[in-house]
Amino acid sequence: MHDRIIRATIDAGVVEGFTRDGVHRWRSIPYAAPPVGPLRFRDPRPVQPWSGVRSAHAYGKCAPQHRMYTMTGVGKYQPMGEDCLTLNVVAPERIDDEPLPVMVFVHGGAYLLGSSATPIYDGAGLARRGCVYVSVNYRLGPLGCLDLSALSTPEYRIESNLFLKDLLLALRWVRNNIAVFGGDPDKVTIFGESAGAQAVSTLLAVPSAKGLFAQVIAESPAAGMTRSVETSAMYAARFAEILGLDPRDAASGLMDADPAVLVDQVNTLIRVTTKDMFGAFPLGPTYGTELLPQHPIDAMRAGAAHPVPLIVGTNAEEARLFTRVLKLLPISERRIESLWATVGIEGRDRVMSAYPEYPAPSACLQFGGDFTFSSATWALAESHTQHAPTYVYRYDYAPRTLTWSGLGATHATELLAVFDVYRSRFGSLLTAAGDRKSARRVSNELQNRWRAFSRTGVPGEGWPRYDTGDRPVLVFDKDIRVELDPEREKRIAWQDFAHHN
Repeated sequence: MHDRIIRATIDAGVVEGFTRDGVHRWRSIPYAAPPVGPLRFRDPRPVQPWSGVRSAHAYGKCAPQHRMYTMTGVGKYQPMGEDCLTLNVVAPERIDDEPLPVMVFVHGGAYLLGSSATPIYDGAGLARRGCVYVSVNYRLGPLGCLDLSALSTPEYRIESNLFLKDLLLALRWVRNNIAVFGGDPDKVTIFGESAGAQAVSTLLAVPSAKGLFAQVIAESPAAGMTRSVETSAMYAARFAEILGLDPRDAASGLMDADPAVLVDQVNTLIRVTTKDMFGAFPLGPTYGTELLPQHPIDAMRAGAAHPVPLIVGTNAEEARLFTRVLKLLPISERRIESLWATVGIEGRDRVMSAYPEYPAPSACLQFGGDFTFSSATWALAESHTQHAPTYVYRYDYAPRTLTWSGLGATHATELLAVFDVYRSRFGSLLTAAGDRKSARRVSNELQNRWRAFSRTGVPGEGWPRYDTGDRPVLVFDKDIRVELDPEREKRIAWQDFAHHN
């Protein structure tokens, strides 16, 4: 059966996509001018209109990163390049007269890796349930998420928070064009996972993002990824040093550098700097700038963030994934103790008292997950709920295959439910041990709640708003239930470490 061709006319011209399996798809529509040549390290510019029909049948390039992260199938890799500022649209084939809510997804990957073309992010399952789904690429690593603006010179200008500005331009594209695809520009939900969750929650504190989204869903936001202008300048100088560049003239060297060299050396920067600073990470947003005046948590506490409804949550066993890949988390006694060496005994004792089994391996894993993800979730929930509706979840569900593999309900496993993977061929393998029914039930529950939230700002019935009295948390598992302040001791232990750099 052949795909059917479908065309749409947007601000910049005509894009041609295709219809398959009940959804229309347009891939790699450019939302900005390619940030190449003299536009490297510069704010994104609007895309130049084109004449004729632009093909949007295939994915283009993803942001430069290590090749192993660009796999899209067995032996298949997505091409990389700096010309990566594109987005994808998936819309249901049958659209009612009413415009549909829009769900805009920002992928994770520690601000180092990832792509909107990753098969799990396809989005057709969500679109079929009644939304227009958009997935976005943004500049990663040293070319977008490492703030090198302190090295800027009059001749070679380097700007800050490039990836956030990319996302803002993508959201403006959505506001201006999504009605053509059947979407409602007044019902835009931005959602992301991991670094993507950190990005969408940061946009709550970006004044110029006002009106670009109506709801936010942050799945496992990461802590320690936001830094001051001064700290960013220190990282920039260290990066120049690692590259062998004179900091006074580093900008010209950065403009000429091979992207692969920059990608390689940012890993060196991460390795040497995470040892020196408690919980700090060199990639992510910089606050104290015109774009992001305050740390997002401070902005929320002060009522200066956008007061839109927020869903935020974590997974029960976040850290287990990081025993296998991206070994960045403090999940061994040695790493945990070297982390505390920069803070002092008083802070250490107060937090570690919440882990009475420490240094048992299971307690180290729990610590690493809480340090990186739960602490950020608690800080966001406690701050945002003071000024806007906030809903908190914990994702505990894991089919037996994931439990037996030692991963359990680890980081990113909720995406299997969000994106309806359990109904795919791969999902059938994951549920081969007799979990098909429960996996589909959890998937239905989570997707229906995300969809209700995108439509109304309320994630369905039976999920109370979070408050600083009862602190209700919805637990997604075989039996879906509400628990009150389920990890009270750990939440209290971490409350002074919401942002530590």
